[in-house]
Parts: sequence; structure tokens; C-alpha cells
Amino acid sequence: MDLELNGKVMLVTGGEGGIGEAIVKGIAAENGIPIIVGRAQKNGEYLQKCLRNKGHDCLFIQTELTELAQCQRAVDITLEHYGKIDVLINNAGFNDKVGLEEGNVTDFVHSLESNLVHYFNMAKLALPALKQSKGNIINISSKTALTGQGGTSGYVASKSAQLGLTREWAVELLKYDIRVNAVIPAEVLTPHYEKWISSFNNSQERMQEILQNIPFQNRMTKRSEIADMVLFLSSNRSSHVTGQFVHVDGGYVHLDRSIHSLNAPPKSEVVPTK
Repeated sequence: MDLELNGKVMLVTGGEGGIGEAIVKGIAAENGIPIIVGRAQKNGEYLQKCLRNKGHDCLFIQTELTELAQCQRAVDITLEHYGKIDVLINNAGFNDKVGLEEGNVTDFVHSLESNLVHYFNMAKLALPALKQSKGNIINISSKTALTGQGGTSGYVASKSAQLGLTREWAVELLKYDIRVNAVIPAEVLTPHYEKWISSFNNSQERMQEILQNIPFQNRMTKRSEIADMVLFLSSNRSSHVTGQFVHVDGGYVHLDRSIHSLNAPPKSEVVPTK
């Protein structure tokens, strides 16, 4: 299926690693133009070099997304180079473990700045260009917005708010033919996730426990599977889809945990996805 993304300028925050990197590579594979916006200069420049060496048009803009002026700079540079923005993909963020018991108000507010405020800032700054292109916005949220996790008040508050903003913006921007949707991952094997799981002494056992709680195929969601959904929602193939929360999680959020015993392989056969 041709997603008709050829020449589309698609701005991805946090595009230099993890899920964002998979989205960027997916855009390039569809002949879109990924704008990689994030703070990790080494990773961003390397990804930009790799894509350009393969003949893809792309641009890395080093940006500290917690600073409004730098968000403005990222949008301005994109428009200077390409004259338009077709899609904004708000993706950057991390689980900073700011909880209710151990955290404080200062840490909580900082967590909101790191995970939520730049979603609003980037949407606000890109909006004039999106009005012209009749483009769309995709917010990457998290299953924790709906399930909770414990010890992550800042991150969960941010992710829940992202879903609320998705519906709010979908309503507010109807008159401009701008679609707004959210993608909700659950267990995705990113480098950050691998680092977290390896911090446990019994990391293999912990991984097996996690896999058995993912109903479909008892495996982690691939980063490319998140990217594929983002690309579909970015395209005109989803031209009547707006205000939706799309779960790409192997049934993690909606299917009963008790069913894992029906299709789970013996523990000795469970191998973490690479």
C-alpha cells in the first residue's frame, strides 16, 4: 500500500533514538522527509548521516525541548529549509520515576516540563504551518496513562494529559481539517528498556514474567510496529480518523491477564525479542 508520504515534511521529537528513531527510519523508507528534533547530538547527527548516505532527505536539529526558544528555533529551521510542515509527531519523553512518596513538587513540575509541556509548545508553534498543509498531529503516549505503574506520578500525569490534549485538539482543529490522534505503546524493547531490564539481578526471569503478561504471542512490541501505525495515521489512508487512542501493544491493556496461560509457551521456551 502506498501511504502517499512522498515529500511530506514530518517533524519527530525525540527522533534520534528509541521509538522515535524507528519512526524516522519508517518515514524515510516511505520517501517522506523526517525532521529529527532532540538533544542527543551524536545520535542525531549519526542517524542523519546514515539516512543521507542512503539517498534520503532528512534534517537533524539539536533541540532542548524544555526550552520554548529552542522549540521555536526547530520549527523556524524546518520552515526555512522546506517551507512547510505536514505532520508533527510528539514523541520525546522518558519515565523519570518521580513518584508521590519519594518525589516533591519541584521534581513533579520538572517531569511535566520534560514530558508534557513541549507537546503543547511544539503543537502551538507548528500550528500555522499545519493549517496551511491541513496536516496532522500524532501524540505518542503510554499505557501507564491508563493502567498506572506506581512511583511515576510525573510521567503518568504527563501521559494522561497527552491523551486529553489529543481529544481536545482534535475538536479544536476540526475547522482546519487537521487530524489529531494518539498512539499508545505498552512494552516496547527500546535501548532504554533494555538498560532498565538489565539492572535486575534476575533480568532473564523478570523478562519472562513481562512477556507472559503480553497476550498476543507473548512478545514485546517491536519499535517498527509502533512506527508503522504512526505512518498509517500520518497518511491519507487514515483520512477519516481523528481523536483516536490507538493501542499497539499485543492486547496488553485490554485483554485479561488470566488468558496468558492459554497460549504461553513453557518458560524454558520464552526468549526475549532482540
